[in-house]
Amino acid sequence: MKTTVVWNGNMSFSGQSASGVTIPMDAAKDVGGNDSGARPMELLLHALAGCTGIDIILILRKMRLDVRAFSMEVEGTRAEDHPKRFTEIHIHYALEGDLPEEKVVRAIRLSKEKYCSVSHSLHAAITASYSINGVRGKETI
Repeated sequence: MKTTVVWNGNMSFSGQSASGVTIPMDAAKDVGGNDSGARPMELLLHALAGCTGIDIILILRKMRLDVRAFSMEVEGTRAEDHPKRFTEIHIHYALEGDLPEEKVVRAIRLSKEKYCSVSHSLHAAITASYSINGVRGKETI
């Protein structure tokens, strides 16, 4: 896998992925940026959510379950001192559909423990919760 990142001046960069997608990145104005793109640490949270989300949809489809809607809220806590890495990340999965809780929990666990290459590339403690049809699940994963 390969990506190309080009400096656009100031604190702005553009990442060109192997799949042809361009991702703008920039810093906040208080550190010399123009707020013209996502922060790299924000993209890390997006990457984690995208990775685990794809896993979960694939797993639930293999279980022949129909997911009507699916979203995730990802919250990262960063260290106070440099390098200000993520020390904790929490993902809340909100799913809609006729989804048995035990199967949703299994899909989340499989993503977290086996399949999500992004989460396995991080050192942060990652936890997860979920809701099905607006009802919060019983387990923290």
